[in-house]
Amino acid sequence: MRQAYLRAVEYYLPDATLTNDELVQRFPDWTAAKIEDKTGIRSRRVVTGSQLASDLAVTAAERLFQSGVCSPAEIDFILFCTQSPDYPLPSTSCLIQERLGVPTTAGAFDFNLGCSGFVYGLSTAKGLIETGQADKVLLLTAETYTKHLDPDDISVRAVFGDGAGATLISWRDASDAESIGPFVFGTDGNGASRLILREGSLREKAEHPDTPGDKLRMNGPDIFTFTIKQVPASVAAVLAKSGKTLDDVDLFVFHQANKFMLEHLRKKIRIPEEKFVYALEDCGNTVSATIPIALRCALGEGRLHGGDLVMVVGFGVGYSWAAALLRWVA
Repeated sequence: MRQAYLRAVEYYLPDATLTNDELVQRFPDWTAAKIEDKTGIRSRRVVTGSQLASDLAVTAAERLFQSGVCSPAEIDFILFCTQSPDYPLPSTSCLIQERLGVPTTAGAFDFNLGCSGFVYGLSTAKGLIETGQADKVLLLTAETYTKHLDPDDISVRAVFGDGAGATLISWRDASDAESIGPFVFGTDGNGASRLILREGSLREKAEHPDTPGDKLRMNGPDIFTFTIKQVPASVAAVLAKSGKTLDDVDLFVFHQANKFMLEHLRKKIRIPEEKFVYALEDCGNTVSATIPIALRCALGEGRLHGGDLVMVVGFGVGYSWAAALLRWVA
């Protein structure tokens, strides 16, 4: 039986940093320690100059290829998740295909999702592979939210960073339990205004043609309330769908929103601390790239082993959320 599995994951972070000490210079009512206590973040990686999400994604993909797991010539589908495309059109995935030297016989498309995007991308890759439409899917997730932040809004500047993940999903012959899935999804457009960027949008131009663009706006308390309600329910739903229990899961990798939120979720769901991954201290919230970054960090720290059952959960902007189980294949 043709079964999709996650074969490799890499990531890339831009070189420039924004530290808590630098933030305090602009926001003297805060201290570096207070910012770290609230967010779990000491510094964030940020793009500079003309560096875009596609540049981060290409470098992450090149790192994956350099690991020897496969070559660009073997990729037959590119999925690019970003809310920071190079252009409104063409699709940035087309530009990435050419830059990476992936064959022109490969499929490629962008999808605009934020914090849940990695899990949605895994589901799409699984469908492409298990229906025989692709053999090796390159899932790229990259964001440059820092280009859209209000310099005077510490609630967003303290949290968001830039980064990219590159994940290879391939197939194997297996008759045992699936290696990717099951999945649960959720969408609630009623929460759209709680994390929104109106700048440059056709909707904003149509409704307010004379109004200058705005920066990214976030209603933190509302997002927190949404998260505390939906994430535990999603965890319970995916466990029920799989017939597993909380104790069966070896590692939990959630979207790295901020440590305050993650700690509330961990305690509410009653996940042991040793099974929970934190990977935002030196990079910040990189939106759709947080889960692949956290997976790669856990692998590097020796916390992921062949046969481990991993739960991944994405949640945030949209509102959009998704959860899935992965069987880690060594």
